[in-house]
Amino acid sequence: MSHSSTAPFDAAAANERAARLRVMVFDVDGVLTDGGLRYGPTGEIVKTFDSLDGHGLKLLAEAGIVTAIITGRQSDIVAKRAADLRVAHVYQGVQDKRAAFEDLCAKVSVTADVCGHIGDDWPDLPVLTRVGFAACPANAHAEVKARCHWIAHLRGGEGAVREMCDFILRAQGRYDALLAEALA
Repeated sequence: MSHSSTAPFDAAAANERAARLRVMVFDVDGVLTDGGLRYGPTGEIVKTFDSLDGHGLKLLAEAGIVTAIITGRQSDIVAKRAADLRVAHVYQGVQDKRAAFEDLCAKVSVTADVCGHIGDDWPDLPVLTRVGFAACPANAHAEVKARCHWIAHLRGGEGAVREMCDFILRAQGRYDALLAEALA
């Protein structure tokens, strides 16, 4: 899989890192959504999620990978989507993503090297620079891209998460078995 020249990218190393994953952490705005913040007449935020991305999270869980969300915003919409996708751990309204990540690692008894994170902007850097597998959508900020092991071809909220989930499942040798189950 070839990627843009925005950051050095070593496909073999990214594959090895993805193969070790036991926990995958997701940012929301700009990753699970397109990053747009839409306010309705009552001031509530409306977010649009990609259904293919959502199924990717479900597939990770089926493969035994713990899923988590760490996001700076607080939203009932995110809580509902996380519940629909059976995301195991949800941290909302987080100002210090590093502290939330450390709490998550303690809760599930893992070290950072078997965790992954997909983020798109500077608030994600404290986690992205600590995990064993750092990923971002194609439209992530340049400073984030420069620090990631894997960069999606697709944009946040438009398939980047599913692209990454498929990459992880292939790296772990689970993709073909899950596909065979779907075809059965």
